[in-house]
Amino acid sequence: MNKQIQGAAQRLTGQDLVRLKKYLADNLLRALETEGIDASQRVAFIQQNIGRVFETTQLKFPEDLKKEIFKQVLNDLLGYGPIQPLLDDPDVSEIMVNGPKKIFVEKSGRLTKSEITFDDDDHVVRIIDRIVLPLGRRVDFDSPTVDARLPDGSRVNAVVRPVAIDGPSITIRKFMKDKLKVDDLIGFGSITRQMADFLEACVKARFNIVISGGTGSGKTTLLNIVSGFIPEGERIVTIEDAAELQLQQDHVMRMETKPANSEGMNAISVRDLVKNSLRMRPDRIVVGEVRGGEALDMLQAMNTGHDGSLTTVHANSPRDALSRLETLVLMAGMDLPLKVVRQQISSAVDLIVQQSRLKDGKRKVTGITEVAGMEGDVIVLTDIFKFNQTGVTQDGDVLGELTPTGIRPNFTPRLEAAGFKLGAEIFMAGKSRESMSRR
Repeated sequence: MNKQIQGAAQRLTGQDLVRLKKYLADNLLRALETEGIDASQRVAFIQQNIGRVFETTQLKFPEDLKKEIFKQVLNDLLGYGPIQPLLDDPDVSEIMVNGPKKIFVEKSGRLTKSEITFDDDDHVVRIIDRIVLPLGRRVDFDSPTVDARLPDGSRVNAVVRPVAIDGPSITIRKFMKDKLKVDDLIGFGSITRQMADFLEACVKARFNIVISGGTGSGKTTLLNIVSGFIPEGERIVTIEDAAELQLQQDHVMRMETKPANSEGMNAISVRDLVKNSLRMRPDRIVVGEVRGGEALDMLQAMNTGHDGSLTTVHANSPRDALSRLETLVLMAGMDLPLKVVRQQISSAVDLIVQQSRLKDGKRKVTGITEVAGMEGDVIVLTDIFKFNQTGVTQDGDVLGELTPTGIRPNFTPRLEAAGFKLGAEIFMAGKSRESMSRR
């Protein structure tokens, strides 16, 4: 009899395993409800009773197969299903589920297809519900997209049918438990010591800084690091769609947007929060990303005494960042002439830091640019530091160098008035930190 059962186990189809896992999960959940297990004891109860429930099937599987089935059921009940091992892997920075059978991960800036799969579309939707329901969010035919955040801070976007044509999709940008510091970026070659010293001086001197970059280029990570230069004792208000910033200062007030309820009412937008922040006596306003009419409110705040504000914007170059800001300001619904908008931007923004994801997957600060005022109807930009690409290796690694352009910014007197006398050598190519310390 045992041999017949083992033979049957070997002949189990994928659908048979799906039904078996569902049987185990349903019975464990029913036992939880029947016995009224407290939430704090839920994990221990499931782990202790899964073997007992399995025995009721009278199936005899090889031990390694049984352990794998138990692991998958536990992940479904207690974690996030098949993607739980990817969430536990510290080397994985992003997880992309393109339907149940296509899961891609990013490691060290490179995308690869994972061997992990879901059972079917319903399996993916159950995991999406596991993520969003505790947050009071929902995703269904009428509301097929949702943004959410895992308890560890990882950012999640989910899309279901009819918007997701090939099956429900999940995109997770993982939260880094170990907060990167500026020395880490220098070690990665993402920024030079000269550039870091310059940015630190600009933040402490209360310059308004916009970090520009494409999707996944590392804007939020850089914003997190740059905001770390803000001195203790200043009141910082942070505003984000999904809270990701990890400021270490003591006096930080964090705010996050709120989606509309099921009736489409009572949403709280970034613009609402920017307006509200002005009534909170902030020394600094840090907006995770401007992507709408809040750009106008942010610029007005920068122009009316809230110096030292920081934000990010989606753009592929400093000049594109200005165009993007112009468009966002016009989205505020104010009928402003383009020249007036540009004057607002040029007087508010001091510095644009360009963050890029290179073709080899590495993330790098590819430019630091001064907003140097207006000439006629055009905003003048001056590159202070720039990445010069020199080639690509056979392995696809991008070659190049981050160097100063040799141009001192026009706002140097403002830096000196704030107590930062940067020697000329910081703006000269080929100078090391040691040469800076001898000034």
